[in-house]
Amino acid sequence: MTIVPMEERHLDDLARLERLCFSRPWSRQALKEELTNPAVCFLVGEEAGEVLGYAGMHCAAGECYVDNVAVFPEARRQGVGRKLMEALLQAAAARGGEFLSLEVRPSNLEALALYRGLGFREVGRRRRFYDDPVEDGLLLTKDLEKEEDPCCS
Repeated sequence: MTIVPMEERHLDDLARLERLCFSRPWSRQALKEELTNPAVCFLVGEEAGEVLGYAGMHCAAGECYVDNVAVFPEARRQGVGRKLMEALLQAAAARGGEFLSLEVRPSNLEALALYRGLGFREVGRRRRFYDDPVEDGLLLTKDLEKEEDPCCS
């Protein structure tokens, strides 16, 4: 698998992936707007031109926040999400991030295991953060060290 910065050629697949994975999916247009946002890093995992998944974050004032991580069902349990998250961690550190934070559903046990395995720790809970179904969001964070940025190298 190759990890590359998100490009316009990825948008149709990513919008489809959003609809598959999230109760409030980002639209193709919302994803497209991130292409020109200097505060973001959206990375796509692909193999032989096929999109397997993606992960994206925003960084500002030393704080980085994961917007989304999604992997197509047929590519799950193959390390795609882990590799994308490792690349985001590297990018966040390279952008001067002091920490990377995210929310996750408590019921998403696979994602929780991934994030905890990468060193994220629970620092809070956002009541009724998710809907369809309504569920709290666990706030996780990981402290960062300086790295080389895969989005801008």
